[in-house]
Amino acid sequence: MFLNLLDIIKNRRSVKEYSSKEVSKEALFRILEAGRWAPSAHNAQPWHFIVIRDSSIKQKLALAMASRWNKDMTKNGVSKDRRENLIKTSVERFGSAPIIIIMCLTMEGMDEYPDERRKKIEYVMAVQSVAAAIENMLLAAHGEGLGSCWFCAPLFCKDLVRKILKIPQHVDPQALITLGYPANKPSPPPRKSLEEIVHQDFWGRGP
Repeated sequence: MFLNLLDIIKNRRSVKEYSSKEVSKEALFRILEAGRWAPSAHNAQPWHFIVIRDSSIKQKLALAMASRWNKDMTKNGVSKDRRENLIKTSVERFGSAPIIIIMCLTMEGMDEYPDERRKKIEYVMAVQSVAAAIENMLLAAHGEGLGSCWFCAPLFCKDLVRKILKIPQHVDPQALITLGYPANKPSPPPRKSLEEIVHQDFWGRGP
């Protein structure tokens, strides 16, 4: 059982190009259900999932996020040609994905504190909880034979995403998942060895 799960984890890829094959409602339901069953701080389940299938909404969202990204890249001194190429790819990627899921955070149900230190910690706990739901959904999508990719673009333009999708102020857009049947299978990315990242008993001692 563990080996099967580890194989699923190792074989999952971040897929950015999709075929036109439609994703069934049943498969989408199982993916969303996997997100719903993720662990969360205090079991607060501080998430909302916004599913977007409508092409016009996907295109509107993609263009708005690209416009904000263009401004940010301009501030960073990125050349016009490179900005245009990156923006074109981004709009095509989000606009053509069969399904987009906006992963959102809410502090409803999370603990409340009077001091800023613990407020910030509580917010980070909610972020970690949403991230757990995202990972569950990515793995569930792979198990369904679907491809998916996790993007953090909404973090850089929360106001635009909130306005376009009519998201309430108490709900915070955190990430975006594209979803569909993969048009290709990307090669596995390099990974650091366990010796580089695992520390036992004290820092610097590996497995």
